[in-house]
Amino acid sequence: MCAPVQTFQYDSVFYSAFDYNGNGEVCNREEKGTWLTAAHWIGLVAEIDLWELVKGMGPVPLGILGLLFMFSLTSWTIILSKATLFRRARNGNARFLRAFRKATRLDAVAAATEQFRSAPLATVFDFGYSEVARQITARSKITNLIALERTLQLGMSEELTRLERSMNWLATTASVTPFIGLFGTVWGIINAFQSLGLTSSTSLRAVGPGIAEALITTAMGLFAAIPAAIFYNVFGHSIKEMGARMEDFSLEFLNLSERNFEG
Repeated sequence: MCAPVQTFQYDSVFYSAFDYNGNGEVCNREEKGTWLTAAHWIGLVAEIDLWELVKGMGPVPLGILGLLFMFSLTSWTIILSKATLFRRARNGNARFLRAFRKATRLDAVAAATEQFRSAPLATVFDFGYSEVARQITARSKITNLIALERTLQLGMSEELTRLERSMNWLATTASVTPFIGLFGTVWGIINAFQSLGLTSSTSLRAVGPGIAEALITTAMGLFAAIPAAIFYNVFGHSIKEMGARMEDFSLEFLNLSERNFEG
């Protein structure tokens, strides 16, 4: 009769704890492919105590986990703040653009820009309107469209710089943390082989702690890297989209400026 035992041998890892008889011998070898069902895997995973595994780690794996956790926590802080920033910027742009297109004069839009501080388009407008006001004050008309275009470009550059802030951290996290996790993997495997040599045993109990360290650091590295890579691409697309909208808005601004002031 098969009964669970705690002895695991390398030549029978596949059979798991529930595939041994009382003498530690494999039974029902011909049915080994049917033992590891989904229910068995769920049961095995449920029995894993991650906290106990972490408490049993050495200083190097713990340091690697701490570093990866810091990367992950910082990345998620940036991700949440960026998601909020882009949502507000997108909504602010839509509201500001509606107000701008309804207006017939620049001074009417300028009086309402304080309501749209979260909109990148409002910043571009402020840059452009300040240059228009300077030229109108000097000569009562727009005399230098090239200077106006450059001022609008400065406004777009400032907003893009603000939107791109901290994006380099997400890129660094996505590219570096898998290798930090891989270092932990190598370290855990080295410890596993050292334990194997010291105990002269072929059981999984001898190499289990080292293998656990290797797998946990690998998983933590992926946990830090994957969200950072995904949101770096998502936010990068949003920045390009907003940059294109600011380019289009600068053309609309030039058109309205010419209609209002050029003579």
